[in-house]
Amino acid sequence: MMNYKYKRILVKLSGEAIGGDDGKGIDKVKLEKVVAQIVDLSKSGIEIGIVIGAGNFWRGKNGAEYMERTTADYMGMLATTLNALALQEMIESKNIPTRVMTAIEMKQVAEPYIRRKAMRHLEKGRVVIFACGTGNPYFTTDSAAALRAVEIEAEVILLAKNVDGVYDKDPKKYEDARKYDKITYMQSISERLGVMDTTALTLCMENKLPILVFALNEKDSIKRAASGEEIGTIVE
Repeated sequence: MMNYKYKRILVKLSGEAIGGDDGKGIDKVKLEKVVAQIVDLSKSGIEIGIVIGAGNFWRGKNGAEYMERTTADYMGMLATTLNALALQEMIESKNIPTRVMTAIEMKQVAEPYIRRKAMRHLEKGRVVIFACGTGNPYFTTDSAAALRAVEIEAEVILLAKNVDGVYDKDPKKYEDARKYDKITYMQSISERLGVMDTTALTLCMENKLPILVFALNEKDSIKRAASGEEIGTIVE
């Protein structure tokens, strides 16, 4: 059994992390792999918040050519709720209590986000899934992850990606790409390393909140990241 480094974490997932082979929709097998780790962490006493994107359904930029930006962004926020409800359903099927909290009120399917209630849920051992981003257009789910992590006083953001860390250039395009074990917030911003958007990075920097970037598709990677194992890249 793993020993874990953190008591309270914020896990940031992309929508594609649970999407099909083409990145679209929801793939049951991928969803189960993510949920199995979340369940194990919760059973170990770790308090878990999750922010999930909606790239498997919709991105605001998809409508750039034919709709107003705010409308496209709101569509993306609503789409995150689909993924949040799917996560909730599967986590609760494993007998782990869960709450979905949305930045846009839709009380028939989820609770509105209220920080004090979110903190109480975490203290009671419930996994809290934050949907609808920040509730504002022009802000990404990266920014939502940073904001919620700071608000719930998480010790770290576990940023699950499709690459095993942060590189000086795209490792899929360049064979000589060099992986960093540790970088600073300012280095990530100034070198445009693609960790998170600038708003999210700045918020983390101002609040001294570390970000651990790692590959979701590696075995037990979320659990290994939570244990403090030296995987991926730490940004601090």
